[in-house]
Amino acid sequence: MDTPPAQRRYVAVDPEDRSIRIEHGPTPSPRPGEVLIKVSAAGLNRADLLQRKGLYPPPEDASPIMGLEVAGVVIATGAGVDNWHVGDKVCALTHGGGYADYTVAPVSQCLPIPAGLGMAEAAALPEALLTVWHNLFQRCQLRTGERVLIHGGASGIGTLGIAICKAMGAEVYTTAGSEEKCRALEALGATRAINYQAEDFEQVLGDLGMKDRINVILDIAGGDLIQKNINIAAPEGRIVYIAFIRGA
Repeated sequence: MDTPPAQRRYVAVDPEDRSIRIEHGPTPSPRPGEVLIKVSAAGLNRADLLQRKGLYPPPEDASPIMGLEVAGVVIATGAGVDNWHVGDKVCALTHGGGYADYTVAPVSQCLPIPAGLGMAEAAALPEALLTVWHNLFQRCQLRTGERVLIHGGASGIGTLGIAICKAMGAEVYTTAGSEEKCRALEALGATRAINYQAEDFEQVLGDLGMKDRINVILDIAGGDLIQKNINIAAPEGRIVYIAFIRGA
């Protein structure tokens, strides 16, 4: 395996006209509990688009370089790392810095690349996958046999959420913006996909006998959905918001 170079290339944003260019800077060294990844592909997320426009300042402890998810090969490991080795293929959620040819990631946010996936596909997994797992299974403690409603089912988070929840034995309901998307989501595993452009999800779920029976709700929209979510949630149900596209 190649020794990491002293300098790496990364995507920089001009603060004046917001254009992008390639710049050079020191290659980071992995700290304890981190790996250094030689990046083959990086994902594109809404946060990256907003950051490029100057509308999303990264957290103070994050890299100013864009890029939240990558796929590549481990090229160095920090102290205490024993479950990843140089040469391992990996996809990872980063704390910024993914739009570079070398970046670091904590091992807690690294995943093996599934068989049959290339680097480009793998780079699109970590952000959505870890968001779904953290919110539905760690925070909301979704269990086998429970009912879950996932808003925005045709999004990356939505499609992964449906597939994972179905695999874990949950009964999945979802919303999407067209009949075509709804049919695709039902083929993916949703019990019922509701076209929010033509139907009111609260009414549809009520007609299906699901009022007060939805155990977990994952919402990316907020706004006028907040009260509707409360109306259909089961007693002691869990509602988690990961964005407020429609407002708080």
